[in-house]
Amino acid sequence: MAEGIHASRQQRKALERANRDWPERLAEIPRGSLPPHQSEKFVRALRSRQFLVQEFAEPGDIIRLSASRTTLRGDGRWDDGISWDELQRLKAEAGYGDRFAVEVYPADVDVVNVGNLRHLWILPAAPPFAWRRE
Repeated sequence: MAEGIHASRQQRKALERANRDWPERLAEIPRGSLPPHQSEKFVRALRSRQFLVQEFAEPGDIIRLSASRTTLRGDGRWDDGISWDELQRLKAEAGYGDRFAVEVYPADVDVVNVGNLRHLWILPAAPPFAWRRE
């Protein structure tokens, strides 16, 4: 058991060192340095010291941004707790600050929770229910 904990600590420390090599704001990861992606919808990946954002092309001119932290918890899962302000900043840093986005909370039977990821769907136009400054 101690060996598993030790390996996890080594992984976390190595990731902390690697995170220092990335800028504070998102930067595109060169495609040649990415492993092959399993989804044909994959467009690009962006990285900063604190976040990894992957972009996917969805039907209807919708773009999905999937965001995770770049630090691991003791159990090997990505750290959680991405705030609304951080999501808004990541959307802008990914180049979509001028667009509306939504986060979807599915019906209980459709929940898929495989990791501490947050997903924003970037819409082609403002939805009819959008709030605006007056």
